[in-house]
Amino acid sequence: MNRIGCKLALLCLLALAAVMPAHADVANAPGSDLRVSLITYGPGAIYWERFGHNAIEIRDNVSGESVDFNYGVFDFNESNFFLNFARGRMHYMMDAESSAPEQDGYRQDGRSVTRQQLALSADQAAALRDFLLWNLRPENAGYNYDYYADNCSTRVRDALDKPIGGRLKTLLEARPARMTFRQQTARLMSAQPWLMLVMDVGLGPYSDQPLTAWQETFLPEVLKTQLRTAQVDNGHGGSIPLVQYEQLLAPNRLDVPPENAPNLKLPLGMAGLVFAGLLVLTRRRISVGYALLGTLYLLSAGVIGLILLALWIFTAHHSAWANANLLLFNPLAWLLLPALWRSRRGFAPSRFVDGVIVLQLVAVLAAVLLHLLPGVVQQNQPWLLFALPCWLALAWSLRQNR
Repeated sequence: MNRIGCKLALLCLLALAAVMPAHADVANAPGSDLRVSLITYGPGAIYWERFGHNAIEIRDNVSGESVDFNYGVFDFNESNFFLNFARGRMHYMMDAESSAPEQDGYRQDGRSVTRQQLALSADQAAALRDFLLWNLRPENAGYNYDYYADNCSTRVRDALDKPIGGRLKTLLEARPARMTFRQQTARLMSAQPWLMLVMDVGLGPYSDQPLTAWQETFLPEVLKTQLRTAQVDNGHGGSIPLVQYEQLLAPNRLDVPPENAPNLKLPLGMAGLVFAGLLVLTRRRISVGYALLGTLYLLSAGVIGLILLALWIFTAHHSAWANANLLLFNPLAWLLLPALWRSRRGFAPSRFVDGVIVLQLVAVLAAVLLHLLPGVVQQNQPWLLFALPCWLALAWSLRQNR
């Protein structure tokens, strides 16, 4: 082809490129072509899915590409994963996936999928996209996970708050939360009662502090609800709703968590009275049954106390620190095991055993008085109601031979 032919071909290609729409993608599209949405996934069936999940969806309207950015990735194969989990040093990562297959996975699991398109300006959408891409780099993607203060939902919340100049934080910090960390945890874990009780006994005063709505958005569903009332600048001195429209992409097909946390006072209080009653009855009539019941309680109390103490001293689980339930359940209980089995054969407790019983009763009394003091935060009434009759029955039964 001669030079004139080459020039003509080049001019034709340039002309064709000029009339064809430019193809971009999420990474390099102008902000005016981007649409930003919050995607919220309802609670799942597995215990670690009970708190729900969310992601930021960014869609390029020209190319049709759509990417979901989320902060909930962890790796079971990570070195010392379970040891780090036990110590409260969990390493999570940010990830990005194509929206359609990502959302389809949750839909197939029966979890609800909700999209809230947000009223971000072109500059705000581009700024959010750039921040998420920066955050996605390997050197920036990892973070130390915290159940309540720094999780997959709080990271999404903070990312959305950046481009709107902190207006969401200002709004939500002025509102009280509907529940505490403990109440939300019990509500969402109520489908697995045994796990709910384990978590409840392990939570300390941190979980009962009054919260703001900003703090309560550690839950994706709460963040979704709070966004409905948020306002942003419309660029003309006024304000418009942050959520332009909301669309349910997939309905929930799983059991829905209750609206409120279950009240554990009555069931645990009744359980304590029943257990104490059985100790008293079997002490007189079925000595082996009495010894077995007492052993079950004392072993359990010691194990629970040891775990609570370890969580406080050796881990970063600050939601379990300074737990007043240590006064109710502690390793002192193990010191009473020999005396329990000796008592069924008619032996009186030694002075040492008497001292341990008195010390434990004083600890229980201290727990009750501590709870009654004004300004005390921890709400452990259910465990007080359970442990008090059990310890009184054990103390009475151990001293019967005197």
